[in-house]
Amino acid sequence: MRMAQLTLMVNNLEKSIEFYETITELTISCRFKAGPGEIAFMTNADGETEVELVSMPQGQKFEGKGFIVCFETENLDAVLELAKARGLNPSDIRNPDANNRYFYVYDPNGVSVEIKQKL
Repeated sequence: MRMAQLTLMVNNLEKSIEFYETITELTISCRFKAGPGEIAFMTNADGETEVELVSMPQGQKFEGKGFIVCFETENLDAVLELAKARGLNPSDIRNPDANNRYFYVYDPNGVSVEIKQKL
């Protein structure tokens, strides 16, 4: 079994798309109107990671903390600099052991996004 996708209810679809395109390098694979709202599916180049962004004017939204989404990169330092340049206020890089490095940044909806590099 594997996770097929992650769905996030978002407040501003454009800001969310920009965040995930910039920070996680996901791209829009499908986008369409859904009643009064809009949905965008974003995937990585291999199509193995999929995030569904749902914007519904009267729909449920993410509230609170305690939810973390983790993405893996091969160049953590470059992504950290990009997050800083975009004014996203990322955490410092953490090195819990000799094999892993990561930092956190919040998406436009308050979801904690971990960017990780395995060494």
